[in-house]
Amino acid sequence: MSINIFSKECKTIKKPTTDYSVSVLRKRLFAIFMAITFLFCLLAGRFFYVQVVWSGQLGYRALDQWMREIPVVAERGLITDRNGVVLAENDTSYTVFARSNAVKDKEETARLLADCLGVDGEKLLDKLESVKASEITVARHVDKSAIETLAEAGPDGVYYSRDNTRVYPKGDALCQVLGFTSTDNSGTTGIEKYYDKYLAGTNGELLYETDLVGINLEGAVAAYLPAENGMNIELTVDYGIQSICESVLKKVAETYSPVSAECIVLDPNTFEILALANYPSYDLNEVPRDDTELLNMLSRNRIVCDIYEPGSTFKVVTAAADIEESLQGNPNAFSTSYVFSSSRTRTVDGTTVKCWSNHANGKHCNQTLADALNNSCNPCFTDIALSLGKETFYDYLSAFGFGKATGIDYSGEAIGMLLPESAVRDCDLARIGFGQTVAVSGLQLACATAAAVNGGYYYTPHLVKSIYASDGYVLSEVEKSLKNRTVSEKASSTLAAMLEGVVRDGSGKKAYIEGYRVGGKTGTAQKYEDGHIAAGKYVSSFVGFFPADKPQYLALVIVDEPQGAYYGSVVAAPCAKEIFEGIISLKNIQPYQSE
Repeated sequence: MSINIFSKECKTIKKPTTDYSVSVLRKRLFAIFMAITFLFCLLAGRFFYVQVVWSGQLGYRALDQWMREIPVVAERGLITDRNGVVLAENDTSYTVFARSNAVKDKEETARLLADCLGVDGEKLLDKLESVKASEITVARHVDKSAIETLAEAGPDGVYYSRDNTRVYPKGDALCQVLGFTSTDNSGTTGIEKYYDKYLAGTNGELLYETDLVGINLEGAVAAYLPAENGMNIELTVDYGIQSICESVLKKVAETYSPVSAECIVLDPNTFEILALANYPSYDLNEVPRDDTELLNMLSRNRIVCDIYEPGSTFKVVTAAADIEESLQGNPNAFSTSYVFSSSRTRTVDGTTVKCWSNHANGKHCNQTLADALNNSCNPCFTDIALSLGKETFYDYLSAFGFGKATGIDYSGEAIGMLLPESAVRDCDLARIGFGQTVAVSGLQLACATAAAVNGGYYYTPHLVKSIYASDGYVLSEVEKSLKNRTVSEKASSTLAAMLEGVVRDGSGKKAYIEGYRVGGKTGTAQKYEDGHIAAGKYVSSFVGFFPADKPQYLALVIVDEPQGAYYGSVVAAPCAKEIFEGIISLKNIQPYQSE
């Protein structure tokens, strides 16, 4: 009997395949390991950054929790005239602070500060009790007597720092030019604003150690950063001449009750501004900050920032262009001996140009250019502008600086209104020739006239002569800067002689000074409102210079809407005479001596 060992049913057991599961497990373990490694590196990097890179900043932050900063205010630079007369300086004042967490009796402290400083006690108490207000500025520009009262009372948590208050020793003198500062002593208008970066200086600070509630530790000073005081400004202005101009403007205001009046005096050889006065004025030590409209009106430097239709003073430019073109041989120009038509009117594009005179009894007949200037006869200057033509005439307007800024170191300069050359019609050109259909600033007209009679040199006008430190270091000295030539020296001297005749024999007689050679031109312009002539409203002006043969002083006087009289020859010319007489006396200028 045989035995079959395979007789019993049996199952084949397969060996399990573990390669896949092991692989997945290894990958997961590796991922976990890498994640842990990454986190470790991240923490290590953070630790390094905090301990090494950020340690200084954190140290400062920690230090700041135990320190108190007290500002050391820089002194603002002085402003003086060209002779050293101080026009703006500083007076010592104080700023009072309070640290709320160091004030023990908040109600009593608020009451004391209100009594001493005139602040609102209830509002101050609210701030002291606020957890958001750790340090409060209680009051600025506090005088020394109030500080002495506080020091005697010795309230906890109250301290102060030395400050500077801007002071103007001459009150309202040169107020529109100097401008004023804000409550934080930064320049707001005028020279104070334009040269603020030089005047302001850089504040410093005292850093004190304190205890947990902010009380100073006795005798502990952590750091001291001294303030860097501002630079001083020397103006081109002569305070003596400025005073003369301001006195004259006040007098004309009392006589004619104008809306405003202004005057500029400059050196025609450098374009340094020697005086710049506006009426009405205001005391710079009592700025009406609460009345914005009034402040804007009083602080506006109109002779730089406003424009007006010049009228006959503009004929100086037209005459200069004609003389120069005649000398250059332009057949369209009129020679100095040419006799203009005696007709009272000219008709251009259907527009009639009239002379102010009715030409009765042969008046304004047989006029040369010199006669036309003497008589201020509009039709003659219409003839010149039309004959020269738009292109040539506009070249001279550009050379004389119209329709663009002069470049004066003062903010807000007006560029005037000059029709684009492409848009100018003959009737427009005719009127521009005698000072209508064009608007200029007083500064532009003064500079143009100077460039017409000084040999033909147009310089950049400026108000600042130098910038210097208190130790004598000079940062900058402003030299005259030639912008361009206008006319030749021969044309300039010819024109100056004609304008001397205007003062000696013509419409400018009221500016004549016996023994002195004065030249000039009058102007009387109608005002426009809403595009129409404003009845009874005029601008009276006079631009003059002396000595006529070698100009050293040039003055422009503008009187807006004078009452009772309005001709420039009557209102403005006498003002210029008074200014020139004042300068003659101030500078001890001797009378002209003929050779």
